Amino acid sequence: MTVIQVIIITAAIIALAVLGYLGRILYNRSVSIRNRAQMNVVYTNITHELLTPLTVISASVERLRAQEPKYSGDYDLMQLNIERMVRLLQQILETSKSQSGELKLLVAHGDVMQYIQRTALCIEPLMSKRGLTFTIDCNPESMMGWIDTDKLDKIIYNLLSNAAKYTGENGRVALKVNTNKTYDHITIKVSDNGIGIPADKMKSLFRRFYDGDYRRFQTMGTGLGLALTRELVYLHGGDISCDSQEGKGTTFTVKLPIRKEAFSPSQIDEANKVDINIAHSAILDLSTHMREKQVSDAADTDADLSDEDSYKVLVVEDNVELLMLMTQLLSHKYKVKSASNGQEALNIILHNEFDLIVSDVMMPVMDGHELTRRIKNDPNISHLPIILLTAKTQDEDRKESLKIGADDFITKPFKMSDLELRINNLVENRKRIQNEFRQQTAEETQERIAAAADKASEPTADELFLKRALDCVYKHLDDGEYDRDAFAADMGASASTLYNKLRSMTGMNVSNFIRDIRMKEAQRIARQQPDIRVSDLAYRVGFRDPKYFSTCFKKEFGLQPSEFLENLAKAQQT
Repeated sequence: MTVIQVIIITAAIIALAVLGYLGRILYNRSVSIRNRAQMNVVYTNITHELLTPLTVISASVERLRAQEPKYSGDYDLMQLNIERMVRLLQQILETSKSQSGELKLLVAHGDVMQYIQRTALCIEPLMSKRGLTFTIDCNPESMMGWIDTDKLDKIIYNLLSNAAKYTGENGRVALKVNTNKTYDHITIKVSDNGIGIPADKMKSLFRRFYDGDYRRFQTMGTGLGLALTRELVYLHGGDISCDSQEGKGTTFTVKLPIRKEAFSPSQIDEANKVDINIAHSAILDLSTHMREKQVSDAADTDADLSDEDSYKVLVVEDNVELLMLMTQLLSHKYKVKSASNGQEALNIILHNEFDLIVSDVMMPVMDGHELTRRIKNDPNISHLPIILLTAKTQDEDRKESLKIGADDFITKPFKMSDLELRINNLVENRKRIQNEFRQQTAEETQERIAAAADKASEPTADELFLKRALDCVYKHLDDGEYDRDAFAADMGASASTLYNKLRSMTGMNVSNFIRDIRMKEAQRIARQQPDIRVSDLAYRVGFRDPKYFSTCFKKEFGLQPSEFLENLAKAQQT
């Protein structure tokens, strides 16, 4: 399966998501009250129809997995997107059933506490991704009862994901479950220490399609979660309430009956029992898979791309699926790291080496524009090229992005081939700079720096930096132990800052820069002393292994050093 096929299938899934979203807007805003009953039937049918192609796509993915198992990462990405789409469509379908009175309960006997605990653990990766402390407390730890696992799954997921979505980084989310004295009810409490809900917004909390604008977080949702949760609780004959203090946090409390007598005969499934080992796959979150995939991709990439030759790209995007897709596709050619917001990206940039940044504009915590400003205002990293991605299409938005220092600008939706082309263009510019620098002899390099220093105007910060870098390397030319860490210490810079600055000015990383100077000096010494032995020449320029020196020399100049010296000697004789 080719990358193109991956993109096509993923695009089909995204198209379905867009269709569902547009349908919801049509239903919510464009249909009059008297026509909604009829529209509900139509919408339910559409939802069913959307589930059919998703099933076909899922089956096709599994067939491809069997035929070409080496693309497991791509299959996982598609399957996880399918599961998310299925969850969304099922939630819409459940809402439609509730409106038409067709939502049914089917309870089975099993360990209620163990099922809740294991189901809640499935959302733990989402908590970790958001930097939240997540605790689960079931008292007692084991207790038998009657539950509809499908409905309870949705209740738990909606409450926990809602808490995770609207609690800031380093916050806390807690799930507490206990029973009453007669063991015929359970109480589920989901608490967070987020910003809370204003009192005037509480009355709209469970309204369908309410978008939760009382929370000042940049998040997206269907507006169905809490409304459906309440309807599912009521379907059980239970109760749900919310207690919130603005600036302190929110607690949702759900009370559900679990005794058999609480349900009608048609609601009881005597034949089956609850399997606590089966948590619904729809609860799975992409974050853990993405981290595991990045580790795997990094290992695969390391085998193909050396640190010296590969270019390093940081991709910043808060949409997990898009971030995962871009990371996978770009990893085939570049070394790629990822971040989910500007603040996280900035922390990574300050401690790692990069050649280019690709960032979304609209993100929580710190957006792409602020990230660009921070980078361009920091002299240590201001040279890093930045490509911004945005859904905004106005010319003013493009001008704003370029004004704050972005090197390029791509509007969503975009083709991955277009993004790769922009990246390639910036990388090729770096390579041209590298070739120009490498073609200079040692004397020409020194003359260039001296000429810059002798100008009437003050030399630029970059020119002074490059002069200091050259002086440091020449000072330790014969020191075979002189490496990037020692070089960075002499320059008074971090290893990542030194890398970024040299890469920007010369197109080379630190190791290649040192080697390039050593090779140029070796060539100069050879011209002055054509009778010098190869081993002595190697030691003079910091190589402890003459064989390795010969390999590097031939790679740089196309001749073995012995051949180069022999040609020089012949030229002198004539």
